[in-house]
Amino acid sequence: MAITSANQLELLQTAEAVAREKMIEPELVIEAMEDSLARAAKSRYGAEMDIRVSIDRKTGNATFTRVRTVVDEEALENYQAEFTPEQAKLYFEKPANPANYWTREGEKLDDFTGGPQVGDVFSEQVPPVELGRIAAQSAKQVILQRVREAERDRQYEEFKDRAGTIINGVVKREEYGNIIVDVGRGEAILRRNEKIGRESYRPNDRIRAYVKDVRRETRGPQIFLSRTDPQFMAELFKMEVPEIYDGVIEIKAVARDPGSRAKIAVISYDNSIDPVGACVGMRGSRVQAVVGELQGEKIDIIPWSEDQATFLVNALQPAEVSKVVVDEDAPRIEVVVPEEQLSLAIGRRGQNVRLASQLTGLDIDIMTEEEESKRRQAEFNARTKLFMDNLDLDEFFAQLLVAEGFTNLEEVAYIEQEELLSIDGVDEGTAEELQARARDVIEAANRAALENARSLGADDTLVEFEGLTPQMVEALAKDGVKSLEDFATCADWELAGGWTTVDGQRHKDEGLLEPFGITLEAAQDMVMTARVMLGWVDPDELLGEAGDDDDAEADAAEAETAAATEEAGA
Repeated sequence: MAITSANQLELLQTAEAVAREKMIEPELVIEAMEDSLARAAKSRYGAEMDIRVSIDRKTGNATFTRVRTVVDEEALENYQAEFTPEQAKLYFEKPANPANYWTREGEKLDDFTGGPQVGDVFSEQVPPVELGRIAAQSAKQVILQRVREAERDRQYEEFKDRAGTIINGVVKREEYGNIIVDVGRGEAILRRNEKIGRESYRPNDRIRAYVKDVRRETRGPQIFLSRTDPQFMAELFKMEVPEIYDGVIEIKAVARDPGSRAKIAVISYDNSIDPVGACVGMRGSRVQAVVGELQGEKIDIIPWSEDQATFLVNALQPAEVSKVVVDEDAPRIEVVVPEEQLSLAIGRRGQNVRLASQLTGLDIDIMTEEEESKRRQAEFNARTKLFMDNLDLDEFFAQLLVAEGFTNLEEVAYIEQEELLSIDGVDEGTAEELQARARDVIEAANRAALENARSLGADDTLVEFEGLTPQMVEALAKDGVKSLEDFATCADWELAGGWTTVDGQRHKDEGLLEPFGITLEAAQDMVMTARVMLGWVDPDELLGEAGDDDDAEADAAEAETAAATEEAGA
């Protein structure tokens, strides 16, 4: 194909047609054509040459230009696209052909008195090329590639802001259990693990799903759909309940066992509107619309509460709860239910308590009233025996201490003496004797733990580290942590414990210092202190980070105060 003899307007018409078909800008198609023609010209004139092609946007005329740049003699590498100032002097004049020209810093040169300078560019028109069969095929591939890239960019820009919303589509095909969905200007994928239960779809079936993620990848934007994500149900309620869409009612938390059961916590910011009733709708019309989309999934709509215990009681519905035991230091929260409510509270295969745990973000222990009574009695007996054996007390006096809330020897040894004197029958002499005995036992235990830790190889750097008791050092040494360097390499969860999720199931990781009540925050501080002492971390950097956090909190608080003031003024 010869560019000179071709219908030049046909280039523009082709660009317009391709742009309309792929829904991209015609300019992108023309730029792709220019690039493809330039590559074809390089195969004719030489790959080292800098050949550029410009297509007139009105006439379709293609102009081929060879570009050469003035560079220092030492920097000269490509003789076909660069020349030195000395070589450029042969061309440095106003060209007779207006298609040829010099530019300096992007501006056409009119003054040629100063001689060429490094960076000047000489553009010289060259004859257009004849596109042979191979060159034409190569040009076509370049155009198609550029058009595909432009189409992918357009798709990504269109769908990237739709993540977190519901989208309607048509099933195109199934690949290895994954559903490919036509979503209008692109394709999305619904993986088999994101389908509800044993859902099956056939081509041309309509489908509604949640856009979970949109990623830019080399083969084009990947749109990932989900029908099992908890937010899919939240978005469905937003579509069915106008109060949620308007912000009068807010969905605070969602937990799902897809296809089986779900719990959703809602709160109303208008006292005249019942959040649960609004979500249920007249005769259950609103919630039934959501249930129908979720393949009959049973939904518990629960009022959200700032009070942790109240929210937990609501979350365990329909079971009735007798008591909730909240211990700030305990990793789990205890819920006591009547014997006849135990199976209902746990649910089939633990479903009810699992969903309540997901909804509240709490680890829940459920026990009957009888089990709780037995456990309390066992704890009472164990503490009574602890005081009897270590403080040489009779059973009555030991039980009296336990009844007053004392749980260990440290509390007896180091509590203010007035606390002991407030117990009936305890005078000053008795209180002093009790504390002296407790301290002797603790010091003896510390000495024994320290000797054992040293025998295991614990060195002074670890023993003298502030915050570690002899029993903690002993526990660390038993696990191979014998120096400050060893301690500094520990992760916070290795010390304080944590949870790992494997295949959707949470597994407890026991921490080395967890039995001593070390929290995750305390473990982080101790490990970071050890790293600072060893010179691994610059303390000034830590202070800078802390300062940035404080500044951010202060800015947020100031903005919140300003907003509240403005609202009050309004």
